[in-house]
Amino acid sequence: MLEVRSLTRRFPGLGRPALDAVSFRVSRGDCLVISGANGSGKSVLMNLIAGLDRPTDGSVEVAQGDGKPYRVGLVFQDANAQILGDTPEEDAAFGPRNMGHDGKRSREIARAALGRVGLSGLGNVPARSLSGGEKRRLAVAGILAMDAEIIIFDEPFANLDWPGVLQVNAVIKDLKIEGKTIIVLTHELEKVLALANRLLVLFAGKLVYDGTPSEALSGAVSLEAWGIRNPLNRYETLKDLVWEADR
Repeated sequence: MLEVRSLTRRFPGLGRPALDAVSFRVSRGDCLVISGANGSGKSVLMNLIAGLDRPTDGSVEVAQGDGKPYRVGLVFQDANAQILGDTPEEDAAFGPRNMGHDGKRSREIARAALGRVGLSGLGNVPARSLSGGEKRRLAVAGILAMDAEIIIFDEPFANLDWPGVLQVNAVIKDLKIEGKTIIVLTHELEKVLALANRLLVLFAGKLVYDGTPSEALSGAVSLEAWGIRNPLNRYETLKDLVWEADR
């Protein structure tokens, strides 16, 4: 579905590339988690894959269906920035309208998309009144309304409470069942890694791991060396409930 070839992005004033010759392939139906500490290059990579930026070197190639590249949809970290309509139905209909559908057909597509993410009963409420998890589900509905085959989630758990995390993961599970290709960029592995069949880790702009989640957690690599907390750390007593360096 997607091939990233020697992707490099340099920005003026930085001593090293923000992304340095990164290469990997994504197959149809993959649920891929891309992790890394802040500044590792996750957001830069996301923008390049989504077509929001251009690489300094390398390329991103998206597979074709019916003679044209499959659509790539992006769920932003700030869900509010993605809301364009006054109501969820208006918001989800925005994409179909831009694709040339008339008002009636756009509303039909929007309602179907809202149903797929569990927002059928909220189509006509103020979109800004939705919870954080509901807003991310609305963003997914807008992407589904545009018939995207590849869906990227950028830090989907940022600023979400427990119910919001559950809502987002329920949507990811449903998208997997539908056969969508999913890319999740996050450093919060403990919230989603079990849904993934592959894990990529970026560190200082370089791809340092590309393999299965189970291998990454087996002790064969040190996630902490790349600025990621191993999600298998256990909490058993009160004294465990603080993050601090081992002593």
